[in-house]
Amino acid sequence: MNKHIQQLQNRIAPFRQQIINHRVYSAINTVEDLKIFMQYHVFAVWDFMSLLKALQNNLTCTSVPWFPKGSAETRHLINEIVVGEESDLDLLGNRKSHFELYLDAMHQCGADTAQIEKFVAVLKDTGNFNTAFALANTPKEVRYFVDFTFATINSTKDYLQSAIFTFGRENLIPNMFLSIVNDLYEDLLDKKLSIFRYYLERHIELDGDEHSHLALQMTSNLCGTNELLWQEAEQAVIESLQKRINLWDGVYEQIVSQKCELQKNGFN
Repeated sequence: MNKHIQQLQNRIAPFRQQIINHRVYSAINTVEDLKIFMQYHVFAVWDFMSLLKALQNNLTCTSVPWFPKGSAETRHLINEIVVGEESDLDLLGNRKSHFELYLDAMHQCGADTAQIEKFVAVLKDTGNFNTAFALANTPKEVRYFVDFTFATINSTKDYLQSAIFTFGRENLIPNMFLSIVNDLYEDLLDKKLSIFRYYLERHIELDGDEHSHLALQMTSNLCGTNELLWQEAEQAVIESLQKRINLWDGVYEQIVSQKCELQKNGFN
């Protein structure tokens, strides 16, 4: 393994463990708890797609007239990931992005999609994130998470985008979702969760094998042997992981708050 990759993985290991072992997973023991989790997490699914497309825009030619851009190997790496994330197959064999698949899972289990749909609609109409957050009444933890992602996107530094994509998203997702599947899914298994289970399994399959290897190679190619780029990448990855921890903290607090409210009103 590339020595820089190994060093970065060693340094971010404590933050990764905080996410993988976060208390939010053990707090989700009913479908109602899971709905809250999904209402927060869907924003991370959405901005992941934006980060992915930013990388594709920076590393390949997506304008006309077309000209060769950058390394053909790096173009191949990002385009392979885009195909899987933007046009995967759902349970019925229909082509969908993972964001659209996640919305299907939310609709199936009865999770509220009003916030994310309002946010996307307003942002598409106005291009103003502050307005979209405000009108969608987005939780502050979600806003901080998305703001960081787009600050990285707007930096136009492809090596930073690739680093947080790889170590803060792609390379992290398998362990994060395995925690959900192993620790709580068996208790929640019912027909209303079949799409969500499929979504989790697809991420474990794709990100735990093919996509994580592609993303690691992409980051290695972009940072090369430049020590300053690797240091900057490490700082960005740590911040992205901290934002994930804060997001999960917000989910946990909302789940606990709902449980307390139900107990207060006599529901057990």
